[in-house]
Amino acid sequence: GTALHLLLEHLPDVEPAKREVMAAALIPDAPLRTAIWPQVLAILADDGLAHIFGPGSMAEVAVTADLGGRRLVGTIDRLVVADDHVLAVDFKSNRVVPDRAEKVPDGILAQMGAYAEALTQIYPDRRIEVAVADGDERGPRAFHCYGRRQGRRTAGARQL
Repeated sequence: GTALHLLLEHLPDVEPAKREVMAAALIPDAPLRTAIWPQVLAILADDGLAHIFGPGSMAEVAVTADLGGRRLVGTIDRLVVADDHVLAVDFKSNRVVPDRAEKVPDGILAQMGAYAEALTQIYPDRRIEVAVADGDERGPRAFHCYGRRQGRRTAGARQL
């Protein structure tokens, strides 16, 4: 997971023709890099995910908040802050990639729910959405996991 995150943090700003050279510099372990390279390319090439790498998006954003008496300390892989909404995206490199939103594991839903609650504290006047992005040889998939709209929570997962 760390190698995938590192590449998705740095490669979006690199010209596509130079990404493989940059990937080799970031991940010197050739077998590891080769194993994750198709997933990285698929995520970066997916038009449906382009907005999470575009202008105004941020990579590896630290977040800290008090949630029900407990302290959340985490890192959001990609954060898009717009005038009316905030989108947080977490990349997953699970061995078993869900093919439907209903199969997103409960632990991931809980993590994303915690991020949504933290972002609500930071951006109380904006719609908060969180999603996971994953992929395998079948291609990238992104699932909206949890959100808060006009003070109402929405839980569960749906296709992004």
